[in-house]
Amino acid sequence: MEDRGTRAGSMRVLLRRRDGASGGFEEDAVVVEEPLEIRVREGREGGAVRLLVTMRTPGHDEDLAAGLLFSEGVIGAADELLDVARLDDAKTSPEIARNVVVATVTERPGGARVSARRAELMSSACGVCGATSIDRVRELAEAARRGAGEADREGPVVGASVLTALPDALRRQQAIFRSTGGLHAAGLFAADGTLVVVREDVGRHNATDKAIGALLREGRPSPPILLVSGRLGFEIAQKAALAGVRILCSVSAPTSLAVELAEETGMTVVGFLRGERFNVYCRPERVDLGA
Repeated sequence: MEDRGTRAGSMRVLLRRRDGASGGFEEDAVVVEEPLEIRVREGREGGAVRLLVTMRTPGHDEDLAAGLLFSEGVIGAADELLDVARLDDAKTSPEIARNVVVATVTERPGGARVSARRAELMSSACGVCGATSIDRVRELAEAARRGAGEADREGPVVGASVLTALPDALRRQQAIFRSTGGLHAAGLFAADGTLVVVREDVGRHNATDKAIGALLREGRPSPPILLVSGRLGFEIAQKAALAGVRILCSVSAPTSLAVELAEETGMTVVGFLRGERFNVYCRPERVDLGA
């Protein structure tokens, strides 16, 4: 591998390409995957506790930390996040420090938010791989249901033409994907199809956390539509429900657990959103097929 590209999320490599009967050496861009350690400090004066290590594409790491803390239930609202910043420690090498962020959160009455324990390792392929038990997965689902209970259960009615325009709008903003072909994206859209925020990452769940975390850090509520670029699994549905998303879309297929959770939390699920076609798996009343 050679030097990093101008974008933090990609790097240049020398490869040998075969094209039919011919071939040769050339440079190409590949997506970067590195570990990110997230630490949590409760109160301005407390010590930081390691929460987890996740594999991610560098870029918008503070947004990723904020979104993960929210989806994991460490914080429940934007005002509980006091600060999130890169590790500033003279004893830590710059190579390590650039892959560590520290989130400062308000102290929780009656007990600590994060227990001092060995960090969980989450891969870039699965948003709940770090969960230590089936009970923890159930807790995440229940939290999503409670969060959705506080949101607008009805939500907007969106025309089919708005939905079919979303993938192109998302793709136009995928700068790293265009150069590497190896990155997922998550975009949050207003009801009229206006793109509010987009984030990229090697993991679908990380891209979603980055998008949600970006708005959380700004103290802004989530718009009603979320589009992800890959398979729509439970972990995406759980994060979307917590954030207050009402219409959850994917260019690929949803899983059974994602559909079940969406039904229980009042979300519409749209899958295989490609060209002029899509499938509505639950809550179809929010989609106007004639508009």
